[in-house]
Amino acid sequence: MSVVDEREPGRLARVLREIPATERAAFGPQDRAAKPPQWTVVAVGLVLAALFLAGVSTVAPATMVGTAALGLALGFTLFHSRFGFTSGWRQLVAVGQGAAIRAHMVMLGTASVLFAVILASGTALAGEPRGYTSPIGIGLVVGAFLFGLGMQVGGSCASGTLFAVGSGQSAIVLTLFGFVVGSMFAVLTHTFWTRTVPQGPSVNLAQVLGYPGALAATLLVLAAITVVTWVVARRRTPPPVERPPSARGAARVLQGSWPMWAGAIVLAVLNAAVLFVSAAPWGVTSAFALWGSKFLELLGVDVASWAYWQVPANAKSLAGPVLADRISNLDIGIMIGALVASALGGAFVLHRRIPWKLALGAVLGGIAMGYGARLAGGCNIGAYFSGIASFSLHGWIWAVVALGGTWVGLRLRPLFGLSNPKPADSLC
Repeated sequence: MSVVDEREPGRLARVLREIPATERAAFGPQDRAAKPPQWTVVAVGLVLAALFLAGVSTVAPATMVGTAALGLALGFTLFHSRFGFTSGWRQLVAVGQGAAIRAHMVMLGTASVLFAVILASGTALAGEPRGYTSPIGIGLVVGAFLFGLGMQVGGSCASGTLFAVGSGQSAIVLTLFGFVVGSMFAVLTHTFWTRTVPQGPSVNLAQVLGYPGALAATLLVLAAITVVTWVVARRRTPPPVERPPSARGAARVLQGSWPMWAGAIVLAVLNAAVLFVSAAPWGVTSAFALWGSKFLELLGVDVASWAYWQVPANAKSLAGPVLADRISNLDIGIMIGALVASALGGAFVLHRRIPWKLALGAVLGGIAMGYGARLAGGCNIGAYFSGIASFSLHGWIWAVVALGGTWVGLRLRPLFGLSNPKPADSLC
């Protein structure tokens, strides 16, 4: 791909005409076949899924069981599409490869259309649907920056941590542990970030522009970002993205890696389904604070007296069983769904030896993400994906600031034995 001269007339039109070829060149060859299914592990995963849904049904209404089932589908999709938030941002910042970011734009655009219909209708199975809208303030900026930095050092984002744990990647268990620890630090400092530090306003574009106007503005920005990634790719000629092993033909649905655009669309539909069934969008990280607090309660700590758990919605979650918590069911479902998906693709593996630098980075990165997510009103799912699809301005600000944290995180990765993509690489 040649560099386009800025003085060339019709430059944008030429870039747009060359989009199909550019998109194909963004991905490496599909030259690795998936291994045979690991049927024993598949069977274990299916039994766990059945027990999980049965357990939810004993403590929660049918809509919660449906939400848990959607969590299983999310995990299955995340693994098969290897949908990269962490790797996608790393590829963009390091070498200008925007293939994953373009998939993000497809996902966000599809979800925004579906969210607009559901939110405007005011109808959902569990009550009136409400999107995610959070204040714009210092906490958002600090939290998003920490999250962007942490996901590069920790090697995964919130959703990526869950599906990686489900597929047996032992190092990511340490990232999940860090998530829980960081979330608990955020719970302890809740009063400082919500009362001592000034809170900014919450801005929802749908309230300002109406749903048609907010949707049009969102789609316009997403299209502009897509074009920018193509222009950047033509300037920097990044290496293509490596494709995971995959089956061929119809078997690819269960055994192979899905095209990134397919994963983007399915994730958008599933997030909209979560909104319709449970009356709120997909989220991840609030469950980590609950899990950590439940553990401390077992040790005799009176966490219910902490300011964070005095918030009525939080107090309700703490008082009830974990399987009655909406976000916990989505998270558990993702891990089990990824377990089944990875075993079907012959990719489930437990790593027994973890280099100490990698382990340290996993824990520290998880702590930064767990703490940052609570400050920023969400993670790459709750703030970025669901926030933007809900037409909340905080989602866009989160994305920009987290991208800055990604830039810093890339420079810290070598300290923990992690590499970054380079322009001379044959594949990202």
